[in-house]
Amino acid sequence: MPAGAEPNCRVTATLAARALIREIQSEYGEIMFHQSGGCCDGSSPMCYPKAEFHLGSGDVLLGEVEGAEVWISGPQFSAWKHTQLILDVVPGRGGMFSLDNGREKRFLTRSRVLSDEEQAALGEKDGSRSDA
Repeated sequence: MPAGAEPNCRVTATLAARALIREIQSEYGEIMFHQSGGCCDGSSPMCYPKAEFHLGSGDVLLGEVEGAEVWISGPQFSAWKHTQLILDVVPGRGGMFSLDNGREKRFLTRSRVLSDEEQAALGEKDGSRSDA
């Protein structure tokens, strides 16, 4: 597991991603992530000011990293619920509307298959929105 990543959760981050999250939070305040569905910006995790992104009724909360919520669409969650998403940072430009754009480094989602024990511990907890 990469440095900074934690086991037994649906989403975690490397040390580099945690540092970039804190950098962006210092500039924008509360932020959140939505795992892109593969359209214009591929499958990059998109980072937004928390108050400016409108979640869909089927979006699923995977967890928090450095206080930033990480969401994914319901259909994507169904396909990926057996994996842990790991936020990382690589050189390049972020998605057009993502707050990592213009920093010459961008977020990237890596994944690993959860162990049988981790899946059992997480259960079928789906994180669906309760206010939808």
